Amino acid sequence: MTHPSEEKTFNAILENSIKANWDRDALTDYQGATLQYKDVARKIAKLHILFETMEIKQGEKVAICGRNSSNWGVAFLATVTYGAVAVPILHEFQPDQIHNTVNHSEAKLLFVGDWVWPRLDEKEMPALEGIMAITDYTKLVSRSEKFTYACEHLNELFGKKYPEKFRSDAVSYFREDPDRLAVLNYTSGTTGFSKGVMIPYRALWSNVLFAFQVLGHSVKEGSPVVSMLPMAHMYGMAFEFLFEICAGAHIYFLTRVPSPQILLGAFAEIKPHVIIAVPLIIEKIVKKAVLPKLQTPSMKILLNIPIVSQRIRNMVKERMREVFGGAYYEVIIGGAAFNPEIDNFLKEIGFDYTVGYGATECAPIICYEDWKNFKTGSCGKAAPRMEVKINSKDPQNEVGEILARGANVMLGYYKNPEATASTLDADGWYHTGDLGIMDAEGNVFIKGRCKNMLLGSNGQNIYPEEIESRLDNMNLVSESIVIQKGDKLYALIHPDYDAAKSLGLNEEDIKEVLGDNIKQLNTVVPAYEKVSGFKIWEDEFEKTAKKSIKRYLYMDAEI
Repeated sequence: MTHPSEEKTFNAILENSIKANWDRDALTDYQGATLQYKDVARKIAKLHILFETMEIKQGEKVAICGRNSSNWGVAFLATVTYGAVAVPILHEFQPDQIHNTVNHSEAKLLFVGDWVWPRLDEKEMPALEGIMAITDYTKLVSRSEKFTYACEHLNELFGKKYPEKFRSDAVSYFREDPDRLAVLNYTSGTTGFSKGVMIPYRALWSNVLFAFQVLGHSVKEGSPVVSMLPMAHMYGMAFEFLFEICAGAHIYFLTRVPSPQILLGAFAEIKPHVIIAVPLIIEKIVKKAVLPKLQTPSMKILLNIPIVSQRIRNMVKERMREVFGGAYYEVIIGGAAFNPEIDNFLKEIGFDYTVGYGATECAPIICYEDWKNFKTGSCGKAAPRMEVKINSKDPQNEVGEILARGANVMLGYYKNPEATASTLDADGWYHTGDLGIMDAEGNVFIKGRCKNMLLGSNGQNIYPEEIESRLDNMNLVSESIVIQKGDKLYALIHPDYDAAKSLGLNEEDIKEVLGDNIKQLNTVVPAYEKVSGFKIWEDEFEKTAKKSIKRYLYMDAEI
C-alpha cells in the first residue's frame, strides 16, 4: 500500500486503502452486520452505476440524511469517489430544515434514514429526482424513469459491467482537482443562521493526512474504532470515519443515540484504539462516575496525604482508562468549550487526553497537540498545513479574534457571497469568530465567541462561557446560560434533577441550593461579572451537533 503522504488526492488514498485491505472488516453496525472492504467497494460500484444511469453529473449534489450506519458511510464514499458533491444533513434537524437544506443545495438525489423519512414531505422537495432508503438502497420516491430503471435493474447492470468476479483491480475512482468542491456541509452553529460550507477535496485530504501524522502509530489496519458523533458533522466525519477507512481500520457505528450506558458497553466490548469525543460526554462520565467517589470525607483526607494521594490518583486514572476500553492511545476532545475544572482534574490525574480546536469551515482541524505535550487550558497549536494568528496588538496578553489559513480552509459559503466576504479575507485568512490568546510556544487559549461576548456597564469584556463553567461545576447544576438584561447578568439553570431526586430534594430545596450557588459564585468573580439572579429552566437547553447550546434561543428569556 502506498503511504498516504505520497498521495496528493483524497480519492487516491481511499482507493489504495480499499485495495490493500480487501479482505479486512471495514464497517460494522454495532450489534449488527459487518461489511468488509470488498463489500464496501462493491456497494460503491453499484451506486456509481445508479448515478451514471440517472445521469448525475460530476459536481451535482447528493444529499444524505439519517443516523450513522455502514450504508450511510458507503453512500457518502460513493458520492465523493464519483466526483459528485455530498450534502450530509443532520438527522436531528426539524423537517422544514431538512427540506430547506435539500432545496438550497439543489440536490438531485436524497438518501434518507428510516427514522427521518416518516417525518418528511416529498412535495416540499420538488427538485429531487429520487429518494432512496439508506437501510437497503431501495427506491422510496421516483420522479425520473432513469432512476426507476436503475433501481429496478441495478444487479443486472452491475453484472453486465463486471461479468467476471468483482476484484480489487476493478476499483478506480475519480481523480479530483484539490480545489474542487467535495462536500456541502450545512451547520446552524449557535447563530441561528444555517450556511452551506463549501469543503474542497484538499481539505478532506489534508485532514486525513493530519490524522495519519498524529494517530497513524496507533490506528492502523484492523484497528477498532467507535463512531459515536454524527457523520453529518465534520468532526465525526473526519476523525471517526474518513481517516479510519483510509487507514484500513474497522469502524463500529453505534447507529443510535450514544447514551452513557450504550457507550460504556461499546467501549468495553470493542476496545477502540482512539476516542473522539465532545466535552459533554467526558464531563458526564467524570461528574457521575468519578468525582462523587472522591468527594467523601475519608477520600478528601486521603487525597491530602501526598503518598496516598498519588496512589489514589493513579487508581482514578486506571478507572478512567477502563471506562474507555483500556486500549486507546488518547482521548481527543473537541467540538465545544471544555469545563476548566474538569480539564484541570484530568490533568491532575495524568489522564491521556488532549483538547483540539476546529470548525466546519476547516473540515475541521485548526489546532491540535499530542496529549503528552498538551498544555492544560489550551486547545493545542496550529495543525500541519495550517497557520493560526491572534488579531490583536499583543497576542500573548491581549484577546483578539482567532484567524486561520491553510489547506483545510473552505472555499466559502454556498450561494452566499456576503457571508463569504465577511469570513474569508483577501489574504486567505478565515475569521473564526472565536476570541483567544496565544502563548510564546504557539498554544492557543480560547476566551469566548465574538458574538457571545457581553459588555459590562463600564465597557468591560464579559465572557459568559467562563462564568458558566464555574456555575456548571456547582451543586445540582446540570447546565447553564448567562444572559444580559440591561447592565445586569442573569443565569438560566437546568438543574440536575436525578441528583436532586437521589437526595430527596423538592423544588424549594433545589431553588435554595441554586441560590446558594449564585452567592458563592459572586464571591469569586469580578464585580462586573456578578450574577444578579437566576431562573430554573426545566428542560435541557437545545444544542447543535457539537453539543454547544444554541444561545440565540435564550437571549430574550424572561427572568
